Amino acid sequence: MKVVVTGAAGQLGQDVLKELERKNHQAYGVDRTQLDITNKIDVESFINEVKPDVILHCAAYTNVDGAEADEENAYEVNAAGTEYLAKAAKQTGAKMLYVSTDYVFDGTATDPYEVDEPTKPLGAYGRTKLAGEQLLQEHLEQFFIVRTAWVFGIHGNNFVKTMVRLGGERGEVGVVHDQVGSPTYTVDLARFMVELMETDKYGIYHATNSGVCSWYDFAVEIFKQTGMDVKVNPLTTEQFPRPAARPEYSVLSKRKIEEQGLTPLRDWKDALTAYLEQK
Repeated sequence: MKVVVTGAAGQLGQDVLKELERKNHQAYGVDRTQLDITNKIDVESFINEVKPDVILHCAAYTNVDGAEADEENAYEVNAAGTEYLAKAAKQTGAKMLYVSTDYVFDGTATDPYEVDEPTKPLGAYGRTKLAGEQLLQEHLEQFFIVRTAWVFGIHGNNFVKTMVRLGGERGEVGVVHDQVGSPTYTVDLARFMVELMETDKYGIYHATNSGVCSWYDFAVEIFKQTGMDVKVNPLTTEQFPRPAARPEYSVLSKRKIEEQGLTPLRDWKDALTAYLEQK
């Protein structure tokens, strides 16, 4: 298949390109220097020229705190950019997969969020990603939306790299223990996305590694696996104020993956081991 990947220079995009190559697909990776997704005309002409079979839309404005003061730009990328790509996909008959987020939920649940549960974002980032989901569905009858969470990979910045750096510098870190979710390794997410795009099993999916932890648990496991002697102090969200509110509980139910007979993502601890071996 001929596949366009937006956000190709990003943490997820780079692993998506590797997976496409591994599966012998013809990949066209673009980052913001090659294609400005917020420019409708540029998007239209690029997609019409390439005529891809699939668009894997990984590009996003992901600065959660920055979006609070810059919602207009976040909207341009996360919502308007998605709409332009969806319109171009419709014109050319391409399948489209949009990567979304756990931040479309408010985090007040006590059981894993199912794909059809009501959305209620707490902040600008979640609002703009949800707007992208809605605009995609407005223009395309058949689509893939993959919501994920707590992403880490070898490309770009992430929680694992931050912990290893801070642990090395200080020997002691403070990490929130009252926000619970599931980490997601970009290699595993990329595999799932490529497997999904090869099917016609359209709809909304939740894809994270299996298992549940708090950020505190995640940090403890990072230091355990790296063999670093670092003291981890549990903090409350109140003790670690940020511009954007975070969902307290953002565990996503992967039931749809199983129902559709797709390959579930491995346990997050195993994924962390694979990541640390790859580094």
